[in-house]
Amino acid sequence: MDTTTAPHRAIKSFVLRQGRVTKAQEEALTNLWPVFGIEPSDTPLDFPSLFGRVAPVTLEIGFGNGDSLAQMAAAAPERDFIGIEVHTPGVGHLLKLIGDQGLQNVRVMNTDAVEILKQRIPAHSLDRVQLFFPDPWHKKKHHKRRILQLPFVSLLASRLQTGGVFHMATDWENYAEYMAEVMQTSPDFVNLASEPPYSPRPDTRPLTKFENRGLKLGHGVWDLLYQKN
Repeated sequence: MDTTTAPHRAIKSFVLRQGRVTKAQEEALTNLWPVFGIEPSDTPLDFPSLFGRVAPVTLEIGFGNGDSLAQMAAAAPERDFIGIEVHTPGVGHLLKLIGDQGLQNVRVMNTDAVEILKQRIPAHSLDRVQLFFPDPWHKKKHHKRRILQLPFVSLLASRLQTGGVFHMATDWENYAEYMAEVMQTSPDFVNLASEPPYSPRPDTRPLTKFENRGLKLGHGVWDLLYQKN
């Protein structure tokens, strides 16, 4: 193969470990994806058509199993939520929660968030972006895989409305420090903390079981909230 003409392979911020899809998740994927799932396409999303109304839109990148996203959607019916997750079992679990709880303000994507931001999220359309507990890639040689890089921050800024909020959380102190350093270099955001760089966890972000267990063991969690200028 001629390496001089080989296409550039983008560095991924995630490793695809699909795991086992349970029967309940499989049923949710079969029955509820056609209603609440967003199919792959290059067409920009039309939020009012997608949700059937005009409302503030929150985008969550990497929602895991979807427990906290479902809680947030249930607690804020006046808002609409789009969740993006590459791991299919998590997508199935969130769809099951949507069905069980009768949630109408959540839509789900099973794909790479960076490509969606580039291709399908209209400029200045989001009210809020959430990035909770992303893979810290704690080894220094893997830091280039961290999703939070300045180009990614600039992309988010272009998709957020003026006054929109970017909310991050991590349980790795080194990654929290790194997040603050990257955000400090962005001209597009201002830190909302009264004592920067970290903010208290807002009531709008539910505690996960994993996080609650860690807190009881004395592990730290750091929230960072920034507003688009």
